[in-house]
Amino acid sequence: MHPDWPNYASRAALQAEQLARLKWSVAHAYGNTGYYRAKCDEAGVTPGDIESLADLSRFPFTRKSDFRENYPLGMLAVPREMLVRMHASSGTTGKPTIVGYTKNDIDVWDGLIARCILAAGGKSGDVLHNAFGYGLFTGGLGLHGGAERLGCAVVPASGGQSERQVQLICDLKPRIIACTPSYLLALGEALERAGVDPRETSLEIGIHGAEPWSEEMRREIERRFGITALDIYGLSEVQGPGVAQERADARGALTVWEDAFYPEIVDPETGAVRPEGEEGELVLTSLAKEGMPIIRYRTGDLTRLSPPVGDLPMRRMDRVLGRSDDMLIIRGLNIFPRQIEELILADASLSPHYRIDVRRDGALDTLTITVECEAAGDVARARLGQHMKSRYGITAIVVIEKPGTLPRSEGKAKRVFDHRK
Repeated sequence: MHPDWPNYASRAALQAEQLARLKWSVAHAYGNTGYYRAKCDEAGVTPGDIESLADLSRFPFTRKSDFRENYPLGMLAVPREMLVRMHASSGTTGKPTIVGYTKNDIDVWDGLIARCILAAGGKSGDVLHNAFGYGLFTGGLGLHGGAERLGCAVVPASGGQSERQVQLICDLKPRIIACTPSYLLALGEALERAGVDPRETSLEIGIHGAEPWSEEMRREIERRFGITALDIYGLSEVQGPGVAQERADARGALTVWEDAFYPEIVDPETGAVRPEGEEGELVLTSLAKEGMPIIRYRTGDLTRLSPPVGDLPMRRMDRVLGRSDDMLIIRGLNIFPRQIEELILADASLSPHYRIDVRRDGALDTLTITVECEAAGDVARARLGQHMKSRYGITAIVVIEKPGTLPRSEGKAKRVFDHRK
């Protein structure tokens, strides 16, 4: 067994370890971060109040806005000199969020990524083509260190330069590719332009994340590449990729690495903890982070927890339906972009490349779906519009474009444009 693979004899043994680490993490945050100390004091709780895992629900939430209010390093729990790396969000919606890592934080992160690759079916000696973006984004460097730790040879391709990536895939023959699902589809088109059938490459495993993607997109990826496509989950504020991983032997949900992160599901409106099995917003607490411990971080991601399967006593989470703040409200009806994607990809005549525009015309909202289609555009347009109406009760304007018209993403795909905001 690889040393990074979790080894707990039972669920009870794991929970005992979780409780010990939770007590340390909350005490570390409270004792070394003025921000957490002030929030806990205001809520009337202290680290000594944690006697069971359920006691965590008494503590206040952390939100993304807290990172911005304490920009740049106000949430550090160690001296700045202990940091060995810093990552940051894009800052497109305000100040970027800065996350710092100690040497031990990087070591824990690498171990979790090694687990993820093992869970996906990877092994020492594999070549891994890493097309997640390098730099301030946590994806590229986050995957890189863990893959090397497992013993993989990493091709640090990053995003973009698709023609060069095609050559690298053909020449270096990687078994594993890691990238956003939308970028893999763009690479598929680049391979085809080069006269290469994506199904005839050396690729066998795809590790994909950083954006929500539907089961229909998974089927499209697996059909076009002939690979096993699996989901990886993480957030920059919590760590980066590697919080949870879909296992090759337990597809359909992701195993949460519960010895490093304690998950809760709460009501998005009230914040009340929901019972296991009910859908809600995922909340995460770090159990081993030194640099920036995170207590009850509201991810905004909607999912549900389910019991462990197989020989791992760790719970699983459903693949993320969407973010609570990504939900579109069209004339009083709620819909997530991923639900629209499912309808698009269920139609073989439509391309997986699309965009969604929401506008307000006077007092009325309008939803426009622009999607590429090989042929019979009028039929596809009518069919998608009919399915939107019958399935979700929403009237949509469907615009059909020729293949190659819409821009291709080289990282996280931006598909939704809400012009009402």
